[in-house]
Amino acid sequence: MDWLKVSALYFSIALELFFLPSIKSAALQLGSDNYEDTIKNNKIVFVNFYADWCMFSQQLAPIFHQAADILHEEYPDVKLGRVDCEAQQEIAQKNGVSKYPTIKLFRNGKALRKEYRGQRSVNAFSQFIKQQMKPAVEDVTSPADLKINVNRNSFVGYFTEKGDEVYKVFEQLCDEVFETVDCKACFGEAFTAELAVGEHLTFKPKKSSGEQETAYTGSLTDLNIMRQWLNDKAHPLVREITFENGEELTEEGLPFLIMFHRPGDTASIQRFKDGVMRELLSEREQINFLTADGTTFSHPLHHLGKSINDLPIICIDSFRHMYLFKKFNNVDVPGKLKQFVANLHSGKLHQDFHNPPAEDEEDHDVQEIPETPKVPEQATKEPEVVADGVVREHVPAAATKKEGDGDIDEDGSTKKPPETIFQKLAPSNNRYSFRDEL
Repeated sequence: MDWLKVSALYFSIALELFFLPSIKSAALQLGSDNYEDTIKNNKIVFVNFYADWCMFSQQLAPIFHQAADILHEEYPDVKLGRVDCEAQQEIAQKNGVSKYPTIKLFRNGKALRKEYRGQRSVNAFSQFIKQQMKPAVEDVTSPADLKINVNRNSFVGYFTEKGDEVYKVFEQLCDEVFETVDCKACFGEAFTAELAVGEHLTFKPKKSSGEQETAYTGSLTDLNIMRQWLNDKAHPLVREITFENGEELTEEGLPFLIMFHRPGDTASIQRFKDGVMRELLSEREQINFLTADGTTFSHPLHHLGKSINDLPIICIDSFRHMYLFKKFNNVDVPGKLKQFVANLHSGKLHQDFHNPPAEDEEDHDVQEIPETPKVPEQATKEPEVVADGVVREHVPAAATKKEGDGDIDEDGSTKKPPETIFQKLAPSNNRYSFRDEL
């Protein structure tokens, strides 16, 4: 193993030397002597946490140096830095680095919630940084120019003038959240009617959340209170999973309690959210509560023997197996959702799969969901690359699990619960070297 590490190190050095003649300003080498100052004294710091023996870190090094060469020249207050996690273990641990290379962005001294998971190319890095350098707030002086993207969360403020204290606090918060929230500031005579009640802020959730628009009622100059309020709105207890955030959610390592729904079924989404809020607040550190568009995530439904005609449904993905909640309408029955999660922790869900208990009479008393029109079958499509390293599998709407599909115990006698699907969205071994496996 030592010989392999030494060979890898020599290869990394040779690779970097090959590219260095064309590089004028390589990425900064960060350590205990300059890490904190670099983070604090630059608007943007883009950091590559690497290990010399990691093949993927070796491949990234010359690309990252070349991107630094371009971006350092274009933006004086942007720095690209590298942290050798073997030599700087304290910095690596502080940033929760568990795989190599991990790439994080620090903005005004604070790490973004999400690590960088896009393409690893000079052009991709350049475009990402240029996007980060755009103003966090879009100023709007006419109602006709107030364009709200219903597919994203929006934070809208109404101000008497751009430079007042309330605007400055709003702008500071927007600089922290603009990557996941569209921020717009409205001011001027065109908004006289809106300003009749005074300066105010409004959060407009994306349409798929099922939530309603909410006005902020706290202090307009208290950044901490405002930050907490916006964080609760933009990052709620129940989140939506997409192909874009699936890797990030999976990497948190918590089982999923997930509700699959039809597009636009906000009523069922709200019932699920109400059930989670009522029954499972104490589980928020142990379970990720999620909603998913069942037409997008058709493959997990297929794996459960269901189709989009069966929606809405609730299941748990433990990252080993998937377990189906018996009836969606039981989400309104006190104790049912809580017991479902408790049965995961105790192992009862797995036991019940092998030895199904007698059907609960209470289940028969719950009114069935009114029958909805069947969704016509669609022709199978080719897999589609929807993000770097993520492939979406298209499954016909009416697809069901084939007889005997999957999952026989080693002795060939007992079927297992369906295996996890969402774990397959986790960071790939073809993209990272994992610290805990070495």
